[in-house]
Amino acid sequence: MKHLFSFLFIAFLSTSMFAQTTWKADPAHTQVSFGITHMGIAEVEGTFSEFEGTIVATEDDFSDAEYDIVIEVPSIDTGVEMRDNHLKNEDFFDAKNHPKMTFKSNSSEKVSEGKYKVTGDLSFHGITKPVTLDVWYRGTVENPQNGDVISGFAISGDVKRSDYNLGSDFPEAVLSDKVVIDVDGEFKKQ
Repeated sequence: MKHLFSFLFIAFLSTSMFAQTTWKADPAHTQVSFGITHMGIAEVEGTFSEFEGTIVATEDDFSDAEYDIVIEVPSIDTGVEMRDNHLKNEDFFDAKNHPKMTFKSNSSEKVSEGKYKVTGDLSFHGITKPVTLDVWYRGTVENPQNGDVISGFAISGDVKRSDYNLGSDFPEAVLSDKVVIDVDGEFKKQ
């Protein structure tokens, strides 16, 4: 009997301590975008149309969430084909040799209800640097059309293009060093 109680106690702890939920980005309802200032007077924005995003958490409020995002650099789209081709070449992303941009979190700090500072490694253009992003967990709902459980997130932050040797031939008077990154969308419970 003693062994049975020990086994049940261990089984209970295992399921309660390690019950993780995985959430995947819904590409139809998620956007990965960026913005940079051109000539100090105008914001140029773009998106990446091909990406994968995964969030794994054990807590319902996502306070212990781990974030993993993979972006396909060749899917960049600023609405101007000539600019997109230039951004893909060696002057900027060098997408042929560095086709992926990744973010993998390693810590999450709750700053207020539904708001977090998430720190992790951002890698692209052959360089990896730590960055801290702002995460806003917007809530969880059930889609009445198909029964899917979805959670909404807005993830944003700034990076310096100089940290990644991106467009180093273009001075800050032409292109700001600060690049704003935004991921906004829905993640579906798996």
